[in-house]
Amino acid sequence: MNTFQDLGLNQDLLNAITDLGFTKPSEVQEKAIPILLNTETDLVALAQTGTGKTAAFGFPMLQKINIDSRTTQGLILSPTRELCLQIANEMKLYGKHCKGLNVVAVYGGSSISEQAREVKKGAQIIVATPGRIKDMISRRLVDISKIEYAVLDEADEMLNMGFYEDITAILSNTPIDKCTWLFSATMPKEVSVIAKKFMDNPQEITVGNKNESTNNVSHEYYLVNARDRYNALKRLADANPDIFSVVFCRTKRDTQKVAEQLIEDGYNAGALHGDLSQNQRDLVMNAFRKNQIQMLVATDVAARGIDVDDITHVINYQLPDEIETYTHRSGRTGRAGKKGVSMVIVSKSEVRKIKSIERIIKKQFDKKDIPDGMYICEVQLMSLANKIHNTEINHEIDKHLTSINNLFENTTKDELIKKFFSVEFSRFYNYYQKSKNLNVTENFDDRDDSGRDYRGGQSNSTRYFINVGNKDGYDWMKLKDFLREQLGLDRDAIFKVETKDSFSFFNTENELKDKVLSHFTDFQHDGRYVNVEISENRGGGGRKRNDRNRSGRKEASGKRKERRSGTNSHNKPRRSGSEFKSKGSHSGSRPAVARRSRR
Repeated sequence: MNTFQDLGLNQDLLNAITDLGFTKPSEVQEKAIPILLNTETDLVALAQTGTGKTAAFGFPMLQKINIDSRTTQGLILSPTRELCLQIANEMKLYGKHCKGLNVVAVYGGSSISEQAREVKKGAQIIVATPGRIKDMISRRLVDISKIEYAVLDEADEMLNMGFYEDITAILSNTPIDKCTWLFSATMPKEVSVIAKKFMDNPQEITVGNKNESTNNVSHEYYLVNARDRYNALKRLADANPDIFSVVFCRTKRDTQKVAEQLIEDGYNAGALHGDLSQNQRDLVMNAFRKNQIQMLVATDVAARGIDVDDITHVINYQLPDEIETYTHRSGRTGRAGKKGVSMVIVSKSEVRKIKSIERIIKKQFDKKDIPDGMYICEVQLMSLANKIHNTEINHEIDKHLTSINNLFENTTKDELIKKFFSVEFSRFYNYYQKSKNLNVTENFDDRDDSGRDYRGGQSNSTRYFINVGNKDGYDWMKLKDFLREQLGLDRDAIFKVETKDSFSFFNTENELKDKVLSHFTDFQHDGRYVNVEISENRGGGGRKRNDRNRSGRKEASGKRKERRSGTNSHNKPRRSGSEFKSKGSHSGSRPAVARRSRR
């Protein structure tokens, strides 16, 4: 491997590298820096999060711009405020010996006038989020018409967040002959479109295979019933006493709920999602970086830009909607050459998705069992013993030794050790001694990658028709979440979900039939009637009427006719599908005696 000196960097940058303690370039740096230094070219670089991409484009940009000029020459776009600030801070550190360098971060949530003043002082490099820089361009507060280098960092993340139009508008204000450097962890179709539209014959470098996970991360999955998901999360945390993790949920509501449950059960946890104010997000992230929060529960959008090198575990409390998103989640651990673990908690209906992820990331998952209570007690006991063994003695305690020795004068060494460790051990033992086995056997899984289940008819299940489908913004997973929330059921209580264009089917056990039909009688959502009926075809596809009384059937049929003609019984126009969107288990909370202070 080359050294940084071999890459052609100037002395100011090499001095900064020495100050930062960098020794050898990472693979993406070794591949990208010589190309960007020696040629005026466009570049597409595919590399996982945490592989040193900021330095890979940062050092060449700093070396190639004219620091004596106050014109903005470099623009770096990033998807989130957190990542924007992080990149700006790193660029300042890289250029600490470059006299006259001015790097300005431009992002939402802070004063736009203050940021404009900083730019006006003469910013050679602007690091920005798409929304804020677009706003400043429209107000003529920044001028990027003379930039020489444009970087799209975490390009796939920006496009996943819906910034395509913003990026297009921003780049249209830049010179045609600029160099565009695109850095991304994955290469979905949208990123390819950006590359073709705004880049001229770009060179491409790939660290690993496209969409492949880093070798520093091992992948595990744990199969449980959906109702035991939260208890499984707690056991995984307890079985890893030094865990420093990000826990991913699919919705903001689940994120907040899980974080609150963890805090209630004595864990150092915090929530990070889009409903938090910017000040709240800053407080949570600062606490996480200082290890004051041990389990950060986050949505995928909110977690973008988290750059903490010491994360030991990523826990997928729920799998993401998009399989590619898993690559970004797992990339939060195993950074800076360290090892990490990505855990997935799944129910039976989700096992097929694990196989799909394996094909994408080209890594094998290990199926593991949720630890039992006695194993956790042993792990916690030995963790405490090791901490005590490695603790430095505080000799301020010496003046109290006489009183302590008098108290334990008749206590043997073994008795003293047992008493001391029983304080902590008893908490876990009392909580876990009667705990059940959370693991389930993987004895069937007949759902394909789209979520359709082909287990066939079941005598103890009921199949339903519902008059919403794909055009209303539903796939099978979103519809399942909507039904689960409406009915207050576990995810596994609703199965065989099959979505069509304008209607769908789903199953529950027979004993839930009255609950389902009762809830959806005259049920409205966003001013629209949502009708659920029983389908006689258990395998799906049929639209047979339910077994309620004959008048109920006529009423339901009449309502459907009214809705098809564009009105409902209250003479309200039917809303479009875009107005009808889906929404986003706590059992066995740990008793107060079992709570304890975490790190």
